[in-house]
Amino acid sequence: MNRRDRTVLVGIGGWDGAAEAVRWAARLAEGRDLELELVHCLQTAAPAGFAGPGPLFEDPPSDGGLLAPAGDPAVPFGDASPVRNEVYTDSAPDLLIDRSRDARMVVLGGTGADGFTAVLAGAAVSAVVSNAGCPVVVVRGRRGEGPVPLDGPVAVGVDTSPNSEAAIAAAFEEASARNVPLVAVHAWADVVCDAIERTARPAQRWETRRQPVEEQLFAQRLDGWQEKYPGVEVRRKLVRDRPRQALLDESARAQLMVVGTRGRGGFAGMLLGSTAQALIHHSSCPVLAVRPEARR
Repeated sequence: MNRRDRTVLVGIGGWDGAAEAVRWAARLAEGRDLELELVHCLQTAAPAGFAGPGPLFEDPPSDGGLLAPAGDPAVPFGDASPVRNEVYTDSAPDLLIDRSRDARMVVLGGTGADGFTAVLAGAAVSAVVSNAGCPVVVVRGRRGEGPVPLDGPVAVGVDTSPNSEAAIAAAFEEASARNVPLVAVHAWADVVCDAIERTARPAQRWETRRQPVEEQLFAQRLDGWQEKYPGVEVRRKLVRDRPRQALLDESARAQLMVVGTRGRGGFAGMLLGSTAQALIHHSSCPVLAVRPEARR
């Protein structure tokens, strides 16, 4: 494993939950013998296309404890080492996207504040997730503001796209490393079709025809991964619901939710997809977002 595969990069500044993000990343780094690097950005400018007052930070935040030396008892992480602390005046999204090309994972705190500042901070998080060169974890607690879960299964959203394939690979790796079950969720509701049908009977006939097809596609997506990770217990959930709601519900029982994204270069052209957007901003557990083209 080379240096670029050994670094867990934690972005601090411009969004809530930095301390929890550091703790979560430190536990992961310590358990997997990875290096932890804290990057404190003093600006979190809104991505292009968002009107606003400019940087969220004009002065350094007062919580300097997060940037103390690794041996300082004030630091909210344990024995993970070595730890590098760096402070930059760059815009957080730009810097983290650039640094992500040399990291194994980027970890961010979830946004919990209300108001326009939270909108800008949320847009910055989305920008990093959409454009990072490696997977990104957004650390969230139960119901957003609650404690970050440390137990429960890993969950993953499964569909028929390449985005799903990358997410499945990451989810099996995480479940294996944590020695917990993997819950694979495939939601196949077609609300457009149901709206067009307009009556219950045609919708029921469509559901009856579609169920075996979805079961086969679901099995094909997981085929081969269980052989590669024989120690991972896989629990399959095939539900007729909107994927966004099904995965948000599952996040209340999981310790980590894995989702594929289809981010595109440039803030203005940012496109996560509604399911990934909903999860990184509303999940009840940390979310690991994986782009198909991002290195892992």
